[in-house]
Amino acid sequence: MCDGSLDKMLFNKMGSNAGVLSWEQRLMIVRGVAEGMLYLHEGWEQQVLHRDIKASNVLLDADMTAKLGDFGLARLHEHGQHPHTTKVVGTLGYLAPEFARTGKATTSTDVYSFGVVLLEILTGERAIHKQSHGPVNIVDFAVPRIVNHSLASILDQRPGVPRANELKALEMIGQLAATCVQLEGKGRPTMTDIVAVL
Repeated sequence: MCDGSLDKMLFNKMGSNAGVLSWEQRLMIVRGVAEGMLYLHEGWEQQVLHRDIKASNVLLDADMTAKLGDFGLARLHEHGQHPHTTKVVGTLGYLAPEFARTGKATTSTDVYSFGVVLLEILTGERAIHKQSHGPVNIVDFAVPRIVNHSLASILDQRPGVPRANELKALEMIGQLAATCVQLEGKGRPTMTDIVAVL
């Protein structure tokens, strides 16, 4: 994948391309990741739980088409059956609270991780990032502002990032992200719902 990963494009401070993704490109990446996850969860003969959805596992081709990579932690099971995973694996900052507590991965835990990626795309901040008072979880940082209709205050505004003209679309993505990272897994949307919204 010639453009590397979403992580590289968003956060590589040393690279000249870091943070220069247009909002149109970011929305296209969001749709690509969502469609890939829909296929994993519902489109194949078995259900695939990725268990490690994060910016560094979103690969970008020359057209900025997003592809999910690194299936080393993925698990297969039959549709309608509950997976039997009991080991907590994944990356801090992307783990759903119930997954961290119980070790049980579900499609809902993948949706939580997807919501964190959405927040990273919107804010240009990592899942766990530093602020003056110490490390901050992006969910704790971004969701209250989204809920209070202050999304514009947290949008990625680093030098080189184009001004956000698609504010209505970005607000919808923010609301979607907030829904994906709810504490209760049963309140999160399915990937079918997410793709329909996008």
